[in-house]
Amino acid sequence: MNRIGVYLAHPRPGSFNHALYDAVVDELRGRGCEVLAHDLHAEGFDPLLTAEETGTVAAAGGSPDPRLALHRAEVASLDALVLIHPNWWGMPPAVLTGWVQRVLAPGVAYKLGTADGEPAGLLRAGRALVLNTSDTPAARERDEFGDPLERIWAACVLPYVGITDVRRTVFRTVTDSPAGERAAWLRQAREQAAALVG
Repeated sequence: MNRIGVYLAHPRPGSFNHALYDAVVDELRGRGCEVLAHDLHAEGFDPLLTAEETGTVAAAGGSPDPRLALHRAEVASLDALVLIHPNWWGMPPAVLTGWVQRVLAPGVAYKLGTADGEPAGLLRAGRALVLNTSDTPAARERDEFGDPLERIWAACVLPYVGITDVRRTVFRTVTDSPAGERAAWLRQAREQAAALVG
C-alpha cells in the first residue's frame, strides 16, 4: 500500500487550493492509498523555526513540539508527497516554507558530512507532485521571473532530501476562471495523483 502525504498551504477555506486538496485526497484514498492529509493552516502548524531546532543534533533528537514530531516521523515513512499551494510573490506561503525548514531538517530528511561534500537525502519517498495556483500568465512567469517555484521545488528542496521524481503543474490564471475550467483542472489533478501511485 502506498503511503502518501498530502500537504495544503492556503489559509482560506473554500479556495481552489482546498478543492485541489480534497480532489487529490479523495482520488488517492479511492485507489487504496494510506493518505496522511494535512491542511497546515487548519492544523495550526507553527512555521517559526526556533533557535533550538537549528542544530543537527537537535533536529535528529526530536522536538518538544508534538505536532512537529508527528510531521517528522510521518515524512520519513512516506512513499510520495503532494504539495498544494498558491504562488505568492514567487514563493510558497509562509506556513509551507516553515514546514520545510522545521520538518525537512538535518538528521530527518538529509545528512551532511558525506565523503563528496554533498548532502545525502534520507527520505524514502522517491517522488513528489507539486500543484500550484497562480494569477501570473505562464510566459511572464517564465520570461520575467524565471519560474522561481520550479527552482525551489525541483532544484533546491526536493532533490536535497532524496526525491528525484518531481512533477509539477500550475493552474492559471485562477482568479475569475470559469467553473468549467476549474472542473477540468480538478480532473487533471486527480489524474496526476493517480499517476503518482503508478
